[in-house]
Amino acid sequence: MKNSMLLMFLLAPMVVLSQMIGAPDRKPTEGEGPYDQLIIRGVTLIDGTGGPPTGPVDIIIEKNKITDIVSVGVPKIQINDSKRPKLRTGNTKEIDAFGKYIMPGIVDLHVHTGGVPKAPEAEYVYKLWLAHGITTVRGVPTGELEWSLNERSRSAKNQIAAPRIISFHRPGSGKEWEGRKLLTPVDAREWVQYAKKKGVDGLKLGSYRPQIMKALLDEANSLGMGSTAHLAQSGVAQMNAVDAARLGLTSMTHFYGLFESMYENNDVQPWPIDINYGDEQHRFGQVARQWNLVKPGGEKWNALLDEFLELDFYINPTMTIYSAGRDVMAARNADWHAKYTLPSQMDFFEPSRLNHGAYWFDWTTEDEVAWKRYYQVWMQFLNDYKNRGGKVTVGSDSGFIYQLYGFGTILELEMLQEAGFHPLEVIRAATMHGAEEIFKPLNREIEFGVIRPGLLADIVILDENPLQNLKVLYGTGAVRLNDDNGKPERVGGVLYTIKDGIIYDAKKLLKDVELMVNKQKNERAKN
Repeated sequence: MKNSMLLMFLLAPMVVLSQMIGAPDRKPTEGEGPYDQLIIRGVTLIDGTGGPPTGPVDIIIEKNKITDIVSVGVPKIQINDSKRPKLRTGNTKEIDAFGKYIMPGIVDLHVHTGGVPKAPEAEYVYKLWLAHGITTVRGVPTGELEWSLNERSRSAKNQIAAPRIISFHRPGSGKEWEGRKLLTPVDAREWVQYAKKKGVDGLKLGSYRPQIMKALLDEANSLGMGSTAHLAQSGVAQMNAVDAARLGLTSMTHFYGLFESMYENNDVQPWPIDINYGDEQHRFGQVARQWNLVKPGGEKWNALLDEFLELDFYINPTMTIYSAGRDVMAARNADWHAKYTLPSQMDFFEPSRLNHGAYWFDWTTEDEVAWKRYYQVWMQFLNDYKNRGGKVTVGSDSGFIYQLYGFGTILELEMLQEAGFHPLEVIRAATMHGAEEIFKPLNREIEFGVIRPGLLADIVILDENPLQNLKVLYGTGAVRLNDDNGKPERVGGVLYTIKDGIIYDAKKLLKDVELMVNKQKNERAKN
């Protein structure tokens, strides 16, 4: 990797390595529909609002919109077919979903689309997302500005098999801005205006100095653009989470700037004197040492919760992406790597001083214990915020730190449950609240994220109850003992992901991914 690219990673983490190959046009065998009328029959509905499941219901979809939800009976009693909605003739379809479960499509608010050398083809990533019921992603960014906007357009037209794409970008990106820097508030406002004209949906911010941050946010908010921030440790001493929220930031991603907003006896983190932020084990190992610098339930803790709530501030924690820090062995040996992780992606994960997030230079038990303690405090804050009515959403940031696209998103759901969220609250965070964050800056009602008449048909069908076990959302499913034969078996996995009224067979998508992985393995074996 060139030295300049390495410097970009150190100063502006989570950027795409090198531009990936755009997805091929959607084949006739990739997705059915949309239909003039689609009826999903006899399903148990989890609507995404946090309300309890109900069923059996028949859900009627016309083109890409949900038009009606009809109760067709009560549990354990045979359905009276004479009272069910009738299927019209013509371009129509029925799905028998009796005994199955349906929920809104998942909204992942923190994604990147791989890139050379780890995952060169966007098709690989898109299909992993769809196979896990992810119907909307927010790229922060998905790739270079012009490429991302083109892929967003192709997905919106359903020309490619991909989730709906919301396109956020870092200030200063875009071909017309190559060689320019944001040095003044005037520069900042000019770039936001440029991004708006290009069609960018929102800003992915760092921990800019106050004058620049204010200019970026003022301009974005005036133009109806969203904003989220990775408040990197390199600048958090002058721009922490509450500082940014007061300036108009819509949401924060990760944890950077959160603990720093409520230190008890410090103003900046008390780094060891030999700290070097360019050494990623220093950087990520020291993060967890903040766990005892705040006081859960204390005055500053509660004041921050109250202020975030008053500001209607969204927290998109992406706990999944750092979870290997508390058990790197488990992350390295996850069930899905053998079948679904490209060899090039696995290479990128392995310890390296050049690859971002590959910081296992000498990872110790002490490091993992610190991360476990850090998670306990972080999770308590998230649960407290949720309990006060605050909005916590779902993001994954997969493609780094042993987290694979799609699978990492489901792990985030599991970690929210670990934090204290009821499974219904987890699904609400992953669906309705994610959609609300997208539509908030637009000052519009959500168009997806809940299963109800009038909204887009972005939904997921499973043959297992995700409330009983979120693991059934993984492409590898969950392991359960079959008491009839005394043998363990895998159950679950998404059956169908419906995006914009188009039905995708999730198992087929995973098979396509497996073939891509095998192809790369075979090519390597020949060399």
